[in-house]
Amino acid sequence: MKKKQELISKLKAFQDILKYTFNDIELLKTACTHSSYAHENKESSIVSNERLEFLGDSVLSLIVSEYIFKNYPKLPEGELTKIRASVVCEASLAQCTKRIGVGKYLLLGKGEELTGGRERISILSDAFEAILAAIYLDGGMDEARRWVLEQLEDTIKAAVAGNIFKDYKTELQELIQKNGEEKIKYEIIDVSGPDHNKNFYVKVMHNGRTIGKGSGRSKKEAEQNAARCALESINGLNN
Repeated sequence: MKKKQELISKLKAFQDILKYTFNDIELLKTACTHSSYAHENKESSIVSNERLEFLGDSVLSLIVSEYIFKNYPKLPEGELTKIRASVVCEASLAQCTKRIGVGKYLLLGKGEELTGGRERISILSDAFEAILAAIYLDGGMDEARRWVLEQLEDTIKAAVAGNIFKDYKTELQELIQKNGEEKIKYEIIDVSGPDHNKNFYVKVMHNGRTIGKGSGRSKKEAEQNAARCALESINGLNN
């Protein structure tokens, strides 16, 4: 009982940092619950944030798309796509969550805790999307939009100015399409390590041929690294 009260107190303090007060604080608890913690506490029927992350990913994409569509009417579709991709990428979201200290409020399994999960880019970016989904479910789209723009408006402006993380997947796709060729394909070729410390290995293919490989602590990170490998190979051939 004491542990539960301490958790609720901690979550209430987290609300002040998020600048949003939940009607149903259980939504925030779920948003902060990593799958490793849920797995270690199966008997307590604790739910991880994976489903919220799924929803938050779509809500985030819509909010960012709407914002850049309305505020940058002269930008063509290709530029809008590139800006959105750089804003919603793992590195961008993780940087935001680190800035507001999300990591210290996450519920992690023992293994994830010991291997630096509170600073892991994939966990932090997933938590951002899960928190957004929790706010959306609790307060509606207007509150979700307000929160996202409060966190990411400066990031969006930096992306428009070209001062943000490189999105290698979009850059590779644009390079391929420039030559009028079909889309590229990403495939997971291997996954290693325990649940709390997985490594993903991905290859990127074009016309049935592997043009790059990469690894990462998440599928998204591995795909970015595979795309970067492909770009380095293509640029090397062109020099």
